[in-house]
Amino acid sequence: MKEYFLFFGISLSIIMACHTPQVVQQTPVPKTPVPPTQPKPYAETNALYQQQVQKYAERLSQTPLIDTFGLAQPPFWVGTVNFNMRRPNFVIIHHTAQTSCEQTLKTFTLQRTQVSAHYVICEDGTVHHMLDDMLRAWHAGAGRWGNITDINSISIGIELDNDGKEPFAEPQMNSLLQLLTNLKKAYSIPTANFIGHADIAPTRKDDPSVYFDWKRLADNGFGHWYSETTDELPADFNPSMALRLIGYDMRDTTAVQTVFKRKYLKKVDFRPLTESDKKVLWQVARKFW
Repeated sequence: MKEYFLFFGISLSIIMACHTPQVVQQTPVPKTPVPPTQPKPYAETNALYQQQVQKYAERLSQTPLIDTFGLAQPPFWVGTVNFNMRRPNFVIIHHTAQTSCEQTLKTFTLQRTQVSAHYVICEDGTVHHMLDDMLRAWHAGAGRWGNITDINSISIGIELDNDGKEPFAEPQMNSLLQLLTNLKKAYSIPTANFIGHADIAPTRKDDPSVYFDWKRLADNGFGHWYSETTDELPADFNPSMALRLIGYDMRDTTAVQTVFKRKYLKKVDFRPLTESDKKVLWQVARKFW
């Protein structure tokens, strides 16, 4: 009997040895280092944006409405159910006249500068949407177009990263055209209402510069251009009246003529309009009839 148990024990040991799973030594997988969280460069000014928006939201939610004129009020308030947000009807194009996109972003996030825009388009085509389209940016200043004297209240401002001394980059122009397409569709902005900062402020501004391709914009439905200049001028053609018809503020005729020639003739010229200049003006003005 002892021999039996001895034989059984030896056999069991052999079987277990044959079936005991091998323990495989695994090489530990190195952990991917997690980069430290980078602080958002405009976190502080973004918070200021939120605070300002919240103030306006609180005002809009007040009922009854704030008494603006101090007139006699009825014993009850009635709010209309038919309203929406005001929509922009113009687009004003600028060049930044600064050295980089980053410099412009900093300028527009410093409260002391008192300037801003809805969009900034960098040279590489990156688009920074800095302000809701329905809100009023401070980009046009003391501009005038036709009878409109508060351009900021009815327009969207677009700043192109360009110092005014060089052509505009192709990626930047492509982004601009796409943005203008979206804005025109979203707000039904008329073709004639895509203009430049110099158009509304001819005595102060020259942007976008002589390098800006206004014809390319017009070919895509943003602004008007002339087709041919072979027609004879009407005998009673008045250049000042034609410029006024387009929308220019004619308090300084020389400044306006200079802006017109920079935009449509691609030249910086402070002299009076020539006969060929007048033919171009005639063709452009006819688009505004």
